[in-house]
Amino acid sequence: MAISTTNPATGETLRTFDELSDTELDAKLAAAAETFRSYRRTSFAERARWMIRAGEILDERTDEVARMMTTEMGKPLAAAKAEVSKCAKVCRYYAEHAESYLAERPADAEAVGATRAFTRWDPLGPVLAIMPWNFPLWQAMRFAAPALMAGNVGLLKHASNVPQTALFMQDLFAEAGFPEGAFQTLLISSKTVERVLRDGRVVAATLTGSGPAGRSVGSIAGDELKHTVLELGGSDPFIVLPSADLERAAKVAAEARLLNNGQSCINAKRFIVHRDVLDRFTELFVAEMSGRKVGDPMDPDTQVGPLATEQGRADVEELVKDAVDKGATVLCGGQRPDRPGWYYPPTVLSGVTTDMRLYLEEVFGPVAAIYSVADVEQAIALANGTEFGLGSNVWTTDEQDVERFVTELEAGMVFVNGNTTSYPELPFGGIKGSGYGRELSDRGIQEFCNLKTVWVGGVGAASAPDTE
Repeated sequence: MAISTTNPATGETLRTFDELSDTELDAKLAAAAETFRSYRRTSFAERARWMIRAGEILDERTDEVARMMTTEMGKPLAAAKAEVSKCAKVCRYYAEHAESYLAERPADAEAVGATRAFTRWDPLGPVLAIMPWNFPLWQAMRFAAPALMAGNVGLLKHASNVPQTALFMQDLFAEAGFPEGAFQTLLISSKTVERVLRDGRVVAATLTGSGPAGRSVGSIAGDELKHTVLELGGSDPFIVLPSADLERAAKVAAEARLLNNGQSCINAKRFIVHRDVLDRFTELFVAEMSGRKVGDPMDPDTQVGPLATEQGRADVEELVKDAVDKGATVLCGGQRPDRPGWYYPPTVLSGVTTDMRLYLEEVFGPVAAIYSVADVEQAIALANGTEFGLGSNVWTTDEQDVERFVTELEAGMVFVNGNTTSYPELPFGGIKGSGYGRELSDRGIQEFCNLKTVWVGGVGAASAPDTE
C-alpha cells in the first residue's frame, strides 16, 4: 500500500510520501538508541513539563489537526475535534500521574534478611508502535504519552493512509521540547516492520490492528524475546434485557455501532436482545440507525462519513452480501449510495446464522446484526461464542444479572448501562483473539518498564538465599 493521503470522501489522492531508505531508517534507529541513554535520566518534572506543553499545542491547534485527520481517514469533523481534545487530556493525565505510578514500593526488608528491599520501575528503551488509521492520533498518543513519561523513546510505524498525522506527532513532541530522537515517525511499509522489530536497538513493541498482523508481530517478537502489547480488535456484544430502558439503550446502541463511521475495535457489533423486548428494541434501533445523516465529514451536521479505504468498503459489502445470500434480512441500509467516495449506510441485519461469515468475523463498518435469546444463559453463551474478547456492553437494572455478566463475560472490559469507551483512568485491552496486555491507567505505563527487585544488605545482614 502506497504511503499517501487519499481523501475517502472523494477518492482523490492528495499527497504521496517516499518510504525511508535503509540508510535513513538505520539513522533513526541509531538516534533512538543514543537518545535513550540520556533521556532515561531526565526527571519526571522535566518530562511532565514537555508533556503538558504537548497537550497545550494540541488544544491550540485543534481545528487544524482535526481537519487533517478527517481529510486522511474520513471521520466526522466533530469526532476528530473530540479526538484531539482527548489526546490533550491523556498528555496532562500522564504528566500528572506518571511519577506516582512508577514510584518505588518498599518490601518487607526484615522478612528477606535485608537492611532495605524495594521494587522500582525502569524504562526499557526504544519501543516500536505499529498503529492503525481509525483513531490516527488517539491510538498513537495513548502509547506515546505513557511511554515517554516512563523514560522510554518511541518509534511510530503508522498506517500508510495517515502519513500526515504520523509526521505531525513527531513534530508535536519536538515542538513541545522533548529531545531530538525521543519520538520519531518511521515512514516504512509493513514488509519492513520485521527488520525493525528484529533490530537489537528496539526492545519492545505494541500493535493495534488485525489478528493476522498481531500474530505476525507476536511471533517475531517472541522469537527475539521482546515484550509486546497487542490489541487486535473485537466483535463486541451489546446485550439488552427486559429491565433495560429500551429508548436509551437503542440510542446508545446506534452511537456504539456508528462511532467513527463504524470503524472501531470497541464498536458494538452483535446486538443480543431478549425475545420479550426484541420487537420493540429492533423498532427503536432501526429508527436510530436509519435516521443518522450520512454525508461530507467536513459538514458539521454529518453523523456518519465515508469508510477510510475503498478496500474497507468492499470488505463490508462482501460480508453483507454473504449474509443476505444465505437468508439474512436487511432491516435498513445494505446498499452503497450513488456518490463519489467510499460511503456505506448504517445497516441492520436480522436472521444471521452460524453459516454466515458475519456471525464470527469482525465487520469494520456501520453494520449491525441483531440476535434473539430466551434468557441470560443464552445471552452469555452467544456473547462468548467468538474468538474475540475485547469489550462488552450490558443493559439491565437487575443486580443479579449484572453480577452474572460481570463475572461470566469473556472480555477485557464490561460496561453496564453505558457505552463502551476508553478513559485514561481505566485499563484498556482484551483477551482471547483480541490480544493481551493493557493500555492506559497505571497498567499502561508499567507495560514497557522493567519491574526491578532491589535487595540491599549491610554489615551483619544475612546473605540472599542461593535458591530460586
